[in-house]
Amino acid sequence: MTMPKILLIFLLITQPLFAQAQADKIETDNGILKVKLDLTRGGAICYVSLSGSEKNFVNIADEGRYIQQSYYAGNSLDRKKDGQSPSWSPWPWNPIQVGDAFGNRAKILDYRHNGDTLYVKCIPMLWDMNNKPAEAIMEQWTVLKGNVIEARNRLTCFRKDTIYGDGLMKGQELPAVYSISELSNLYYYNGKKPFTADTLTNTEVIKLSSGFWGRYSDVTEHWMAFVNNENFGMGVYNPQCTYFLAGMSGNPGHDAKSASTSYIAPMKKVALKKNSVYEYTYYIIIGDLSDIRKKIYELHDDENSTQTGH
Repeated sequence: MTMPKILLIFLLITQPLFAQAQADKIETDNGILKVKLDLTRGGAICYVSLSGSEKNFVNIADEGRYIQQSYYAGNSLDRKKDGQSPSWSPWPWNPIQVGDAFGNRAKILDYRHNGDTLYVKCIPMLWDMNNKPAEAIMEQWTVLKGNVIEARNRLTCFRKDTIYGDGLMKGQELPAVYSISELSNLYYYNGKKPFTADTLTNTEVIKLSSGFWGRYSDVTEHWMAFVNNENFGMGVYNPQCTYFLAGMSGNPGHDAKSASTSYIAPMKKVALKKNSVYEYTYYIIIGDLSDIRKKIYELHDDENSTQTGH
C-alpha cells in the first residue's frame, strides 16, 4: 500500500523533532577535551574527559552532584507539610539545574550544538521540594577552548510566591562543581602577591559537622583545584570570587558514580529578587597543576586587557 502523501510529508518534517526528543546528551570534542551535557538533567555538565579517554572527571552519583547552576534566595522555611524533604528542612528558595532531592529532574526547553559551543535552557527544580519546578529559567553557554571549558550561566526569575521574602543577600554557588574523589589534593593561593607565581597553598580537606566542605576566604587568585597524586586534575576559576567552599564527602580514590566526591564552589553574596536576571562566567581547566595555574593567569591577563581596552 502506498503511503499517503500528506502522512509522508508530515513524517519527513517531524523526523528531526523526534530525533531531537530522543537525545539524552549533547557533546563536543576539540581533540583535547570531551564535554557532555545531560539533557535528562537540565543540561548540566555530566562528563569531562581528555579526548580519546573514557575517564570522566565529574561525579554524577545523584541529582545534587554534576557541574551545575544552584542559587539561593529568601528565608529558610520548614515546608515538610508541602512535601519538603526532612533532610533539607528548613531550606530557602533553591533552584538547581539537575533535579531535586527526590530524583525528579529539570525539564529542557531548548538546546543547540554549534561547533565547540553547547547551549541549553531548562526549568530548574527546587532542591528540597518533591517535584516542584522553580519559577525560573536557567540558560548555559558552554564553550571548549583548548583545555579550558568556558561556561556562561544565566538565571531568569519570575517568582510569584509570598512565603520566602525578597531581596535577602545569600551566598551563591557560582557554580557547584563535583569532581571524582580520585582528585583528592586541594590547591589554591591565598597570599598577598596574587598572579606572581608565589607559592601555592596545599591544605588538608576539611570536614565539618555542618557539611563536608571547608570555608576558604581570601582566595586571591580566584581559583581552586583538586588534583590526583600525580598533580593532574581540575581547576575551577571564577574571577568574581575570593571566597570558596571546598571539601570531600566520603573517601579519596573513587570514580564518577561513587558516593564519594570532591567539591568546589566559588561563592559570592548576591540578593536575588523575584524578577532578577543574574549572569556570570566561570572556567574549568583540565591539566597538571602548573598548567592549570598558567592557563588561569592567561585568562586573568585577557580579562584585564579587555577591561582596560588594551
